[in-house]
Amino acid sequence: MQADLDMSIVGLLMGASWPVIVVLLLLLGASIMSWSTIIAKRRLILKTRSASDDFEAAFWSGGDLNTLYQSATRGKGGALGMGSIFEAGFREFNRQVQQGGSSPSKIVEECRRAMHVAQMREVDRLGQGLANLATIGSTSPYVGLFGTVWGIMTAFMNLGTMQSATLQLVAPPIAEALIATAMGLFAAIPAVIAYNRFADKVVRLEYRYDTFTEEFTSILERHARNRKDA
Repeated sequence: MQADLDMSIVGLLMGASWPVIVVLLLLLGASIMSWSTIIAKRRLILKTRSASDDFEAAFWSGGDLNTLYQSATRGKGGALGMGSIFEAGFREFNRQVQQGGSSPSKIVEECRRAMHVAQMREVDRLGQGLANLATIGSTSPYVGLFGTVWGIMTAFMNLGTMQSATLQLVAPPIAEALIATAMGLFAAIPAVIAYNRFADKVVRLEYRYDTFTEEFTSILERHARNRKDA
């Protein structure tokens, strides 16, 4: 009997077969990538939502649009979130008015197009990295399962060369195989939870952007008609 058999996790990993080690390293890398994406994405979404809340409060306070536009463009790195959509629409509105000759409907259509492009850019920025979380969440369990299958297969192959099977012979390869399964779940579960939460937050922000775009379009249309009548 092998009384000195090391069944600790470190001991099992030190004695693991190279395919299982490769699987564990892949899953460790996936987990690190997942958590770095989660932290960065959480900061970005919180920053964008906070900036949109502040801008929306300033917008509906009844202040002058030119003052609000100057304030939005003065920020370091440009406007963020809803402010970016406002900036694109109002910049296009001023450009169309300065050019002159355009009908109110043409001005509004160009402003709507500019805001739509800015909104797509904002949503794309928020959605970057979510595909990586989805991929890690969906594939990590299968990668871990591969390591598990390989470890169990190795255990049975070793048993075939032994005249008598004991628990001490079977336990180490099976245990290392189950570590691969656990590592796969450890990488997948946070990625799946984070993906679902972040995807929901992005969709909610996109709804807010759509609503603001329609409301601001109506305001620009009134301004364009007033200028035409003046």
